[in-house]
Amino acid sequence: MCNSLAPAPYRASPGADEKPDARREYPPAPEPLPVPVMDNHTHLDFRHGLIEVSVRDAMDSAEAVGVQGAVQVGCDLESSRFTVQAVDADPRLLGAVAIHPNDAPVYAGRGELDAALAEIEELAAHPRVRAIGETGLDFFRTHGEGLAHQRYSFRRHIDIAKRLGLTLQIHDRDAHDDVVQVLREEGAPERVVFHCFSGDEGLARICNDNGWYMSFAGTMTFKNAGNLRSALAIAEPSRILVETDSPFLTPHPHRGRPNASYMVPYTVRSMAEVTESDLAELCSRLAENTLEAYGSWA
Repeated sequence: MCNSLAPAPYRASPGADEKPDARREYPPAPEPLPVPVMDNHTHLDFRHGLIEVSVRDAMDSAEAVGVQGAVQVGCDLESSRFTVQAVDADPRLLGAVAIHPNDAPVYAGRGELDAALAEIEELAAHPRVRAIGETGLDFFRTHGEGLAHQRYSFRRHIDIAKRLGLTLQIHDRDAHDDVVQVLREEGAPERVVFHCFSGDEGLARICNDNGWYMSFAGTMTFKNAGNLRSALAIAEPSRILVETDSPFLTPHPHRGRPNASYMVPYTVRSMAEVTESDLAELCSRLAENTLEAYGSWA
């Protein structure tokens, strides 16, 4: 039996409502998928619901509905250290470690960014850490001088991923053109994943042309996300992945409530509708793509 980490600390999203209401309760489990898939982006050290959930319990709930594995993703030194502990504790997890683009200016302001990046590289040497991420650019929350630190950090993460032969998980918010430009200037790693893909058909075509993966989250089920569904419709089937970004971005019909890896089936079923795919065949394709992106969980 695998070990279990303690319940995740509460690390709510900025501005999260602290009131103990029903929207902070986890939704009921969906119908299981016919073929198991993996959640390729989750934050098990973040808690956004009323119930504390251990790593093992989170993965047990996911496995019960056909989500057989997940990639636990770090955003700073604390969560990247947690990631290494988590992948040691549960074999259903692989890991990704990085300094989030919005945290890069914070470390830089303390004169600690280079030291933080050096530790990320040390953590990335763990054999079950398969990705550098999430890293990239965020023009929504960071502005002014902070953007220079973001760009520097992004370039350093690309270099680490290439030297260690790891997948690059990209955070791209309101920065599509600049992210692509940096990837082209630096030379992209062999495997690139646009986490929580937020682009349109234009970015999807760029990803198709470059062989970059597009990871779709619960956002593609939202009523106002026509651009994401249009992008998915033209994405190369071999380039698509699925994720939760839990505990955030819960798919319809439970938008606004806490998310977790067991909610992946809602997004996968929506992806099958958009791509007019047989559900079992799509699940098999997603599992195959995920293994190609990150390697074996065994």
